[in-house]
Order: sequence, then structure tokens, then C-alpha cells
Amino acid sequence: MFEDKSQELTPISKLGEFGLIKHLTEHFPLGNPSSELGVGDDAAVINPDGKKLVVSTDVLAEGVHFNLGYVPLKHLGYKAVVVNLSDIAAMNATPTQILVSLAISNRFPVEALEEIYAGIQLACQHYKVDLVGGDTTSSNAGLVMSITAVGIEDSEKIIKRNGAKANDLLVVSGDLGGAYLGLQILEREHAVYLANPNMQPEMEGYDYILERQLKPKARTDVKATLTELGILPTSMIDISDGLASEILHLSDQSKVGFRVYEEKIPLDNLTISTADELNLNPAMAALNGGEDYELLFTISPNDFDKIVGHPDFSVIGHATDLNEGNFLVARGSNQLVPLSAQGWDAFLNKNKE
Repeated sequence: MFEDKSQELTPISKLGEFGLIKHLTEHFPLGNPSSELGVGDDAAVINPDGKKLVVSTDVLAEGVHFNLGYVPLKHLGYKAVVVNLSDIAAMNATPTQILVSLAISNRFPVEALEEIYAGIQLACQHYKVDLVGGDTTSSNAGLVMSITAVGIEDSEKIIKRNGAKANDLLVVSGDLGGAYLGLQILEREHAVYLANPNMQPEMEGYDYILERQLKPKARTDVKATLTELGILPTSMIDISDGLASEILHLSDQSKVGFRVYEEKIPLDNLTISTADELNLNPAMAALNGGEDYELLFTISPNDFDKIVGHPDFSVIGHATDLNEGNFLVARGSNQLVPLSAQGWDAFLNKNKE
């Protein structure tokens, strides 16, 4: 997919490791006051000016987390940044810097890496974060990306997973399940292409869910919205592995149980219609699909009037005593269905694309 007959592609060996880093990062200016020193020295220098640093890192491996058969390199670079910034947003902090490390095989020319870094740069510009360092090395197993994200925040505003109390309300931003359905469409059309390369992919009409999968959003805006509403969450997590899995994480860390109501889970109309087309339950896509990167959080019941009716937030349940367990209240029947972590796990889902 890297062949371009209009120009001769540049082997990485022509630039060398340090030349490659300089080539890929020379157009990443520093914009945050906390970024004192960026790429080019032995280490970055970050000055948080009295605030706390929040740091997170993720590894994305070809054949495990993404399939270059249908994921454009520019989208991959953008998404790799977003999934890390989402972790910072889930701490109620403001992302400020990233570090990018790549392990690359010799099948990737310099131009392929330029595409990845174009996506990284687009994400940096959109979310106002600085690229301040990283590393490159060779790989015998395709492409591996590791991104570390740094954020800053006042101590009293940082939200962890362990603060929920019984009777707190469970709230989610945006809508869920779309990214999983987008992945199903991509995999379906990729399978059709492999069987018959002359067949054109049928992607028309799936724009929203495809974007949810290929170009997700980090909900860095939620912090400001909640501040405007006068709400400080009691616990928070981002939805990367599926709603059910994240609820169980909050339960484990906060030592509470949860009741989540199926009819309250926010679903986009295209998510619902695509699930019907594929004979899937859209609520199960939301519960177990993952990669929505929305924020799941708890708030005091006293804050209900502040958030009820807000177009970007849905109250989907509440916390209970730990011994009451974690259950989905089924639509229509009020049947209690035990929640289980069936979402994404890199060590269990070895064929995840």
C-alpha cells in the first residue's frame, strides 16, 4: 500500500535514526507554556508550574490493534494520539505533551512514516498538545507504536476511579457502540476485497460509524463543560474496552456495585440500523465493543438537576452497595443481567484489527 510510482520512495537507511527523527519532527513547534524543551536533546523538560503531572502510555501493534489493509496511515497516527489523550481526559486533566516511539520494519519507506506523522501533527494541532520526544528502532514484526501522553492539573481537580459512593449517578458522554459497528463494516468490506479485488467497497452511508472507528475523538472538552455546570465527578474512566468492562473497573476501584439501564444507553440511529443490518444487538455493541473513547463518570445525586437533559450527557444508572453486584437492567422486562467484561483484551483478542 506504500507504492507510489510517481516518485522514488526513500529507504529509512538513507536518513539513519537521528536523521529520521529530525526529519519527522522538525515541523512540531512547542506551544504550551509547560513545554520548556522538546525534541532534540537527551530528554524533554516539562515545567508544570505547581500543578500535578498526569502521565499515560499505550502501545499499538500491527496485527493486534490495527490492520493496515484498511486503516490509512494518517488516520493511524491521529488515532494513536487520541487514545492516549483520552486517558488524560479521563483523569479530568488537560493534555499538554506527547512522546512518540516507533518500531518499524524495512518494508516502510520514509514516506509512509511521513503519513503517520502528518496524522500525529493534525491531532497535536487539534488538541493543542506538544510533541516533545520519543524514539525509533527497527522491528521484525511490522509496525509498533508507543505514545506517552502528559497532562497537568490542580491536585483537587484530578478525578480517579476510586471515588464513587453508593447512590452516585452513573453518567456517560456522547453515544456508544458506533466504533465497534464501524469496525464490523471495515472488516466486512476488507474480506470482500480479499476475495475479489475488483469489487468496490460499499462504504457509502456509514460515515459516522467509520469516523468513530478511524478518527475517534478524545473528550477533552468534557472537563470544561462539567466545570460550567458546577459538577466535579466522584470517579471517571474512558470507554476504550467497552461500557461493561469500564463499569467493572469503577466497581473494583470504588468498592461499589452498579445498576445500568439498557434503555438509557445512548445509541446513534446509524449504530442501531447497522447493528440490525448485521444481526447484532446495538446495546451489546455498546457494552462490549469498545473504542468509543467517551467518558464514563459518577456524580453526586445532588448534581442530577444540573446535568439532566444536557444533550451530551446521559444518566444511565447508579451506584449501589458492593454486595449488590453489577447488573444490566434489561429493556422492558427489568430482568437483571450480570455484567461481565467481554470487551477488548489484547491478550485474549489476538485477531483484533
